[in-house]
Amino acid sequence: MKIGLRILLGYFLIVALAALLVGRVFVEQIKPGVRQAMEDTLGDTANVLAELATDDLQAGRMNDGGFARRVRALASREVGADIWGFAKQRVDYRVYVTDARGVVVFDSTGTDLGADYSRWNDVYLTLLGRYGARSTRNDPNDEATSVMHVAAPVRDADGALIGVLTVAKPNRAMAPFIARSQAVVTRWGLVLMGAALLIGVLAAWWLSRQLGSLRRYAQAVTAGERATLPRTAGEFNELGVALESMRRQLEGKQYVEQYVHTLTHELKSPLAAIRGAAELLEAPLPDADRQRFVRSIATQGERLAQMIDQLLALAAVEHRQRLDAPVPVDLGALLDEVAADVAPALLAASVRLHLPASAPVATVQGDAFLLRQSLRNLLDNAIAFAPRDSVVEVTWQQDAGHWRIDVADRGPGVPGYAQDRVFERFYSLARPDGGSRGSGLGLCFVAEAASLHGGRAALVNRDGGGAVASLWLPASAGVSGTSS
Repeated sequence: MKIGLRILLGYFLIVALAALLVGRVFVEQIKPGVRQAMEDTLGDTANVLAELATDDLQAGRMNDGGFARRVRALASREVGADIWGFAKQRVDYRVYVTDARGVVVFDSTGTDLGADYSRWNDVYLTLLGRYGARSTRNDPNDEATSVMHVAAPVRDADGALIGVLTVAKPNRAMAPFIARSQAVVTRWGLVLMGAALLIGVLAAWWLSRQLGSLRRYAQAVTAGERATLPRTAGEFNELGVALESMRRQLEGKQYVEQYVHTLTHELKSPLAAIRGAAELLEAPLPDADRQRFVRSIATQGERLAQMIDQLLALAAVEHRQRLDAPVPVDLGALLDEVAADVAPALLAASVRLHLPASAPVATVQGDAFLLRQSLRNLLDNAIAFAPRDSVVEVTWQQDAGHWRIDVADRGPGVPGYAQDRVFERFYSLARPDGGSRGSGLGLCFVAEAASLHGGRAALVNRDGGGAVASLWLPASAGVSGTSS
């Protein structure tokens, strides 16, 4: 499981549990909270009515006095109230009064007049001088029939308890308010959970993206590819900088070790030839032999100098991760310049160079120096393997969003065992004329420069004999005309 998904699941689990606990607490507290508020209101009402009923209860006219008439009149009163969106048309109170024995002497509904209520908690506790209240179901099997009763003592002028007044109100009167409050809490709880999920998804996506970019960078570096440090934020940026620094140090160390090993191996042959020729020159020799050994020393010295120069150029390319300031480069004009540079080598090898008289104008974004050196290396390689009096052909054309430059010769081609190694560092093939091998760095330079430009290089055998070296470079402009 990916770390982003783990973070998302862990975060959402915590938020979901917290939302569930908080939601349940809120929902479970709504009903008792509303009923507590209703009980407080009933308590105030009962005490007010108890004061108003005192005179009639003392006078023995509780059931037919003025208090009784006014309370019974409540049943026909039109309230016409709009309470927070709920219409209220009538009073839901039931009021009953008991004497000091707990016998009902007044009932606003007229149902239980004369009944003994002394055992009901509201009356029983009040007669004992305590707070009396109860919640009783009219139907024991139906919670919706629950009715709350709150009592208040009725006292004479001397403070003696002469009766109990109870105000009762059905709990279902508060049901719409409770249901709406629960619905609001539930709805907003779901909204908050949705928002938390969205935030979790965004956070997990961001973290996964940061880690993913660093992971891909590390994988590319491990695979030996040119990789640019991705842009990240915060501590991820610090981690990326640390990885980049570690990569440079490790690559630099490995690069030096590899180059020292390969360079010392490649230098052994020309150095051995120079030492051998120098030892022979110390003894008396005929002039012809002396001249031959001197030329050998000069040739091997030139080979060493060329190898060092090419190695330095290759090292500069291999250490670059990107082009610093690419500019538009006209490939046709660049090939004309390279053709002028290799003119002496063409003359010495008795080889002709053929450039198309009319070709598409090709422009790429890149480093003119690297591209020029790459084309020079391709032409030098073709000239070295081309037979005398043959032609090296150069063409270019568009190929799937790239400009492909082909340099073809009619030499011996590439042996099968060397097909996959021609672009390796220090790998070279014997020259057809028996001359010394090259440095094995020219084609490697071409491959590195092509990769740096976002392209590639290839060397394959040509139909009818010879080889074709191809260089692909991303096109920055299409065919816009012809050049001659």
